[in-house]
Amino acid sequence: MRSLDTSPPEPRLSSLYQEVILDHYRRPRNKGALENATHAVSLNNPLCGDEIDLHLRVEGDVIKDVRFVGRGCSISQASASMMTQLLKNSTVPQALLIAERMSAMMQGDDAAATDKTLGDLRALAGVSKFPVRIKCALLPWNALTDAVKG
Repeated sequence: MRSLDTSPPEPRLSSLYQEVILDHYRRPRNKGALENATHAVSLNNPLCGDEIDLHLRVEGDVIKDVRFVGRGCSISQASASMMTQLLKNSTVPQALLIAERMSAMMQGDDAAATDKTLGDLRALAGVSKFPVRIKCALLPWNALTDAVKG
């Protein structure tokens, strides 16, 4: 016997994730220069033209504020926007652990892709299927690592 389920189909998860990425790209959070930054680094991806200037204000080992100036594709800019939201008021060691989880997710780690500590960043999990775009998603995270370890 056939099911007569007439409820509308659920929206595809991938379209929801795409909306999250586009929202962060179109309305980036924490974009702009940060006065009184204690850490700053500029990175670019010459293959695609993505650029980021990352500014952090760290007190003790706590990231009190983080902002970025950048330009590039939706993936790099959305990743930077999501990152800045996630890292405010985290410790530097916590931030580096999140950066490791983000990197693992970009390498196709399914456990990382479902890790709730990554928040909206999980929307970028599909990028792992496009090796040329992984560098775009990781650019802000590489800047973070350079900034706090440098």
